[in-house]
Amino acid sequence: MDSNTRDLDNNTERLLVIGGTGFIGRHIVKHANNNLGWKVTSVSLTLPTLEKRISNVQYVVGDITNRSMFKTELNSSSFEYVVNCGGYIDHTLYFDGGRNVLDTHFTGVLNLVEYLDRDVLRSFVNIGSSDEYGNSPAPQVETQREFPISPYSMGKVASSYFLQMLHRTENFPVTILRLFLTYGSGQNSDRFLPQIILGCLKNQTFPTTKGNQIRDFCYIEDTVAAIFSTLSCEAANGQTINIASGRPVLIRHVIETIQHIISGGDPIYDAIPYRTNENMNLYANVEQAKEILDWEVKISMEVGLKRTIDWISRHQ
Repeated sequence: MDSNTRDLDNNTERLLVIGGTGFIGRHIVKHANNNLGWKVTSVSLTLPTLEKRISNVQYVVGDITNRSMFKTELNSSSFEYVVNCGGYIDHTLYFDGGRNVLDTHFTGVLNLVEYLDRDVLRSFVNIGSSDEYGNSPAPQVETQREFPISPYSMGKVASSYFLQMLHRTENFPVTILRLFLTYGSGQNSDRFLPQIILGCLKNQTFPTTKGNQIRDFCYIEDTVAAIFSTLSCEAANGQTINIASGRPVLIRHVIETIQHIISGGDPIYDAIPYRTNENMNLYANVEQAKEILDWEVKISMEVGLKRTIDWISRHQ
């Protein structure tokens, strides 16, 4: 085994997933449990519905912004691996309730790292966001200075800086994965792609922006593969790594592709204004993911869209 990798084949390994019932978290839990045979604990604000529960997984209801939760709900549990994909995308302004968003994405991280057993912990992956780049020019690269434009992105940046400090000063085994737009089966229906797909499946007229934003999409299976590549890679410790396709695509082209695959839908362009301070060009430089993790996307946008459309059509 290469000195820069860890062996993930030991089925006694224990994984803690914060936000394990969410879109990305559930896919992580499923892979670790079903494919690796790990002992998995999921912490989230609510229990999954019966049909979404995965057998042999310990589900814990808890809020990581509440320090006492770790003692009452997790007690003395120790974990070799931790993936923090807790929180939620929320562009609320600070004086409109953004303090709660900050607490969720920063204070929760402080509480989490204080709870973990450092003698056992081998890898901690913190899920960051492309929003941390703010209006930085594309392609966004990890060496660019962050420019948060909301409490959400500020909470992500604060967590990144805090965790990087812990690595530099106390050798905390953390990697920040800065995800761009992950999509696929099981994503909430209020997200961009599911909304467009549902509108086209129902052959509805629906509003959208002009669609001139350039974005970077990554299918959920590729994102999960990147996360587990990180858990197995000691060389990733202390790094911030973009997880994306590195292939810019126009939002209008994505909508038109969905229309073509489904043969339905009537988008009304320019019916929705762009967000204030929205970065029109948000796509990643992915060289670090290739060099450090030996990872890149395998599933094309068209294949990923077809799989997503198929899943939504069966579950709408």
